Amino acid sequence: MSVTLHTTLGDLKIELFCEQTPRTCENFLALAASKYYDGTLFHRNIKGFMLQGGDPTGTGKGGRSIYATPNGKFPDELVDSLKHARRGVVSMANSGPDTNGSQFFIAYKAHAHLNGKYTVFGQVIDGLDTLDRLEKLPVDAADRPKQEVKINSVTVHANPMAS
Repeated sequence: MSVTLHTTLGDLKIELFCEQTPRTCENFLALAASKYYDGTLFHRNIKGFMLQGGDPTGTGKGGRSIYATPNGKFPDELVDSLKHARRGVVSMANSGPDTNGSQFFIAYKAHAHLNGKYTVFGQVIDGLDTLDRLEKLPVDAADRPKQEVKINSVTVHANPMAS
């Protein structure tokens, strides 16, 4: 199961871990298939750490999951075998335990201190050259890229969650 994020700087193909994190992948795939991510910005970019996106407001404070909860958030799916162990790991961004919405981040390197705090649900498997270009972008004092970088669209290559 994979998706391709078509960004303004190139493509990122991501393998999704649907068997290990079914609710997280269902959320991500449904948002992608509904074009929720189309046109959204990568609003946070910290060299040597991570790239964050998935917020339709572009502020880092917005975004909702597909789940009908009062705050639009859903619980973590922390899996012991899925770690922030290498470049290209894809995880849900959150504001504390069980606050997953639509935002996600892609790690630029291993970050063991994130294990057990953020749901790992994918891995970049193609487009590492694009990830390199993204990491090198100049940012402002708030870690926002000075050049606007968007997810133009998302291709879902096979969706086992679709009915």
